[in-house]
Amino acid sequence: MAANVKNTFTRFIYVYILFLLAGVAGIIRIIVLQLDSDRVTTDDIYTEEVLMPSRGSILSYDGRPLAVSIPVFELRWDSKVVNDSLFSADVKALSAGLSRIFRDRSASQYEQYLRNGKRNSKRYLRIGNRDIDFGELEIIQNLPIFRLGQFKGGLIVLKDSYRENPYGRLGYRTIGHMNADGSGTGIEARYDYKLRGEKGSRTIHRTLGDEWLPVNGAPFKPAVDGYDIRTTIDVRIQEATETELRRQLSMSDVFVGATAIVMDVATGAVRGIANMYRNSDGTFDESYDYATGHATEPGSTLKLAALMAMIEDKHITLDTEVDGGDGIWYYGGAKITDTHQGGYGKMTAMEAFEKSSNIAFAKMITESYEDNPSTYVSRLHNMKLLEKLNLDIGGEGYAYITSPDDERWSKSTLASLGYGYAVTLTPLHILTFYNAVANDGRMMRPYFIEDFERDGIVEERSGQYVVSGSICSKSTLKAVRKALRGVVENGTAKICNDSRYAIAGKTGTARVAINGKYEDDNGYRRYQASFAGYFPADDPKYSCIVVLYTGKTRGNFYGATWAAPVFKRIADKIYASHPEWEAPLNPGNAAPPDNPRIASGLAGSKGMPMDFMPMKDRPVVNGLSWVRIDSGDGSDVPVVESMEIEPGIVPDVRGMGLKDAIYLLENEGFKVSFSGAGRVAAQHPGAGTELSSGNRITLTLK
Repeated sequence: MAANVKNTFTRFIYVYILFLLAGVAGIIRIIVLQLDSDRVTTDDIYTEEVLMPSRGSILSYDGRPLAVSIPVFELRWDSKVVNDSLFSADVKALSAGLSRIFRDRSASQYEQYLRNGKRNSKRYLRIGNRDIDFGELEIIQNLPIFRLGQFKGGLIVLKDSYRENPYGRLGYRTIGHMNADGSGTGIEARYDYKLRGEKGSRTIHRTLGDEWLPVNGAPFKPAVDGYDIRTTIDVRIQEATETELRRQLSMSDVFVGATAIVMDVATGAVRGIANMYRNSDGTFDESYDYATGHATEPGSTLKLAALMAMIEDKHITLDTEVDGGDGIWYYGGAKITDTHQGGYGKMTAMEAFEKSSNIAFAKMITESYEDNPSTYVSRLHNMKLLEKLNLDIGGEGYAYITSPDDERWSKSTLASLGYGYAVTLTPLHILTFYNAVANDGRMMRPYFIEDFERDGIVEERSGQYVVSGSICSKSTLKAVRKALRGVVENGTAKICNDSRYAIAGKTGTARVAINGKYEDDNGYRRYQASFAGYFPADDPKYSCIVVLYTGKTRGNFYGATWAAPVFKRIADKIYASHPEWEAPLNPGNAAPPDNPRIASGLAGSKGMPMDFMPMKDRPVVNGLSWVRIDSGDGSDVPVVESMEIEPGIVPDVRGMGLKDAIYLLENEGFKVSFSGAGRVAAQHPGAGTELSSGNRITLTLK
């Protein structure tokens, strides 16, 4: 009995000591936790959450998005919060839904993937093989299990965004981009501080359910979204500018780059700007800023400034006679030549400008300013030709002119200045000068940004700025505008003449120095071919410059041949989109034919217009697809024949409009090129020819 009591007492002592030690250990643990700064602190309960703003969009002048931030979402899954019975019941349906959306695993593979995650208590398991958009997110959030939300279904949604250019590479060099390291180009980089907005912050705390919630009454700073930037770019003009420049560059492998700019005459707003640089694989892309940052000797486009200066200083008139001689003239040890074999002989200043005679302009400039060349240089400065433009997108190249006090000045420098050498200008500098001539002498600063806005409300305006109220007298302006029109009517730019609307401008051809020489020891040269002008000449709306740059070549590349056609095609597209320029039709007493001529093509596109045409009898096209229509002489009922389209056989597209012809041929897998205007008059290869997909068919329009 005594022994049992003793044993019981001993066990009680052991238990007492055990509880005592546990209590001491607990107290020590509490003290350690209180003293150990690496353990539980207020930071484990409270933290500062950063609120990210949305990056602003870059818009065209009419509000179309050129660059926007698209929200995307990354999905993770916390398997521990999902009830086991719920998981077992719905995992198959969830797996099937994820397989349909992501297509990276089969439904059974997704089920196995989720079961493994559940078995291993994964709390941040990646769902899917890519980020998803908002539409996909809505579908996924309604799948079984995930529809219960983060704290019961375990779906964790991480928001991010990426920058998208809805028009692809259109205007890409001007719109620009931003890299992750903060570097970039164009408007994206120049106005990053406006676009990125301001980060916000708020204090959040962790609840017992391991959920983070905002702390009521704590300081809160909302995120401020970035500004939207409305640019001056007109998408239609931008597209025409790039398309026609690329088209011309594709005609020769010698070109290494090109630029074209279209400006609104009255305001200086840049409506289109393209910069094409040849990549190592031979393709062209918007990766180098020729337009605003590349300053070179412009050549004959600068003869406009020389003509204006000499008339303004009353040294010459358009009727002043000058002798171009036999095409070769030496001055100050330099050889000056004209491209015309045998020279131009005697001519007026107007004719010299139209023919772009280097000799004539070298002679007139030296005779006018030889005694005091500084007055000519000062005149160019007074006309704001070399003015720093302070562009609102940055990246402006440096305009420079050789002056008499410069160590590089020689006796021949003055003559060189007369036809566009010994001075470096960017294409935008030259265009700004031509634009001032079109704008009745008022020089406007080129600009690219209309305003900064949020939610469609303008908060800050950019816009117009007058560089000079008048670059010359009205009489001088009248004379040089006449001369610019003469270049197109009678001179080197006849290719730009058009009966519908008048163009005025000047061609330019310049050799580009290679290591200080215009021709290397092997006879290779570099050229830039240009054309600058405005239209319509009698009431200018737009000014434009086109410049193409060659690599080393032994050939000759002239502005009249290579740059002027691009200018003309751009102007044509702009003209076509401005019906208000067209003179109103005056039908007089002419009566429409009983049965008008109708082009062949897709029947569905013919039925409705024929319902409204003045026709005695209407051909039946219901149920037909592609049709040939023989309208006869206009007095007979049009005859409609169904066309049978056979794979591998060239269809007959004669009589069709270009749009229908291209649509049909390209749908059959052929490539198409064309020349002329009107309807298809001839095609090669001819109709019925067996031809495999990918071959080219050439159409002649009349």
